Amino acid sequence: MPDSIQLADVSRIRPIELPAEAAPASRPDDGVFGAMFHDAVSRVQAYQAGAGEGVQRFLSGEDEELHKVAIAAQKADLAFDLFLQVKNKVVQAYQEVMRMQM
Repeated sequence: MPDSIQLADVSRIRPIELPAEAAPASRPDDGVFGAMFHDAVSRVQAYQAGAGEGVQRFLSGEDEELHKVAIAAQKADLAFDLFLQVKNKVVQAYQEVMRMQM
């Protein structure tokens, strides 16, 4: 085993490419659950974006009231917490169904 790594040895390293069938693919027909999940993520992102914009406006000195910024940030935080709790319940339900004996 050599004591030092040569630069020529490192330059031969190439990134691993996944085969086309192993790459995650988005399916156009995700069904009702997929649509609900996408809608929930979109709403959480919208709350977070709105809160971020409000904070930026407040910090830049624009006409933004502190209490409105605080309420928007709290709404974004609550929406994210609710999303995580629902996600955890869905995962628990899935795991429970997978443990059922048929």
